[in-house]
Amino acid sequence: MVKGVRSGRPSALQRSLHIFRRRWQLHAFMLIPLIYIIIFAYVPMFGLQIAFKNYTIRAGVFGSPWAGFRHFETFFNSFHFWRSLRNTIVISLYSLCVGFPIPIIFALLMNLVRNLRFRKVVQTVTYLPHFISTVVLVGMIVQMLNPVTGLYGVLYKMLGGQGYPTAPTSIPRAFYHLYVWSGVWQGFGWSSIIYMAALAGVPMELHEAAMVDGASRLRRVVVIDLPTIMPTILILFIMNVGSLLGIGFEKAYLMQNSLNLEYSEIIATHVYKMTFQSTSSTKYSYSTAVGLFNSVVNCTLLLIVNFITKRLSADNTSLF
Repeated sequence: MVKGVRSGRPSALQRSLHIFRRRWQLHAFMLIPLIYIIIFAYVPMFGLQIAFKNYTIRAGVFGSPWAGFRHFETFFNSFHFWRSLRNTIVISLYSLCVGFPIPIIFALLMNLVRNLRFRKVVQTVTYLPHFISTVVLVGMIVQMLNPVTGLYGVLYKMLGGQGYPTAPTSIPRAFYHLYVWSGVWQGFGWSSIIYMAALAGVPMELHEAAMVDGASRLRRVVVIDLPTIMPTILILFIMNVGSLLGIGFEKAYLMQNSLNLEYSEIIATHVYKMTFQSTSSTKYSYSTAVGLFNSVVNCTLLLIVNFITKRLSADNTSLF
């Protein structure tokens, strides 16, 4: 009696195991970042339930009573909500509109430079600010804009000014500009590295053919270089939008003072003050609720922009 012939084609599981056995070294390298992500990204999600409880250290996570959405309602109904949300959105959009295209433009310009020595010098000079700590950067800003002893005050005197000028750090609306442009100065060189790496992969044959056709340098940048690095630009744009409300706490807190508080109070600084400077017993729950709101908004923006980019781009460029 013939029982049938078993197919000689291996199953998907068998193929996966075969690939794993052949390339186990590569999979072993993946374990380190995978373990890191699990420990520092997924395990802490267990604490998100604190946002829905009246958490106290004595009672613990499981012993604390449930509070529902009360902490979210408290945040949404407070004057801190609109002020911190407004400042966070304004600074984020300002930084995105200014700080995102500048590294791209810089990388395109540096790609046109043929003097290698000059190119290396410029790259080194623009990369160095990235390694300056936030504390040192804010200290430099404060000292340079000092109306008495700083460069700002010296230039004011040299231009014929009388008395002492008003310190820009004490002008509330100037906080946005100081925060954004100091960040651009510190990070545009370092952010351009990935674009310059993408430009290094542009085939020289395309430029040579364009030069034969009489294309100018600007024309070659627009027609060849920019479309080539467009997938990289879109991926980084999606990632930047995904962290739109994730402004760093350190710089905003260090630049903050009583005069510019109306424009310098962001979600991150508000959470810090409620966590470490509040005497309320529910400060941990409230801060967790605000942080969860921030994360949900960022995740939603990431999904929306990723979907739009995937639909509009010619090669379906997206994160997933």
